[in-house]
Amino acid sequence: MAPSILSADFARLGAQVGEVLAAGARVIHVDVMDGHFVPPITIGPLIVGALADQVHSSGAVIDVHLMIERPEALVAEFARAGADAITVHPEATPHLHYALAAIHEAGCDAGAAICPGTPTGVLVEVGDDLDLALCMSVNPGWGGQKFIAASLGKLARMRSGLPETVALEVDGGVNEDTAGAVVDAGANLLVAGSAVFGSDDPAAAFAQIAAAAGFR
Repeated sequence: MAPSILSADFARLGAQVGEVLAAGARVIHVDVMDGHFVPPITIGPLIVGALADQVHSSGAVIDVHLMIERPEALVAEFARAGADAITVHPEATPHLHYALAAIHEAGCDAGAAICPGTPTGVLVEVGDDLDLALCMSVNPGWGGQKFIAASLGKLARMRSGLPETVALEVDGGVNEDTAGAVVDAGANLLVAGSAVFGSDDPAAAFAQIAAAAGFR
């Protein structure tokens, strides 16, 4: 389970991240948007750096999802800020192989994410260079969207087409109702934003979704 801070209360960001870490979260997901690849603008390396000590001292890692154009230009900066894994989109760069190499060179695990309309084959081409593959089960840009049911078949195709060593992550519409199904389809890292931080009790919501996924 990877709670996404996109849906957190940024006036209480440190406190809310602390709540889910105390509940057992070992991955904190950070969505970075530039206003070009996707319409919203969110955060940059400054927030990653602000969270790094808190997250790492809890034994957790920071999973940065770059929804930005030409992400290879910024991977080193996010790595220096404290990212442990960085995921980029093949739709956002003409040089996916180079971008993944830049992530590894910066000392981070490398991931690639695909939007709902992107075929899975693009990931198969770079499967040996991936540490994780991310299936977007909503269109990227906003939290709180409804899970796209066709993502289950896509997850299954990704799982069968990629090396077993590649973690399979899913992001979008993950909650108590969908968690079990995405795990059954092959996902082993679930990103949940609004279902966790939109709750009055993020720690309890995290635990409930993790239980629904069979993670505890």
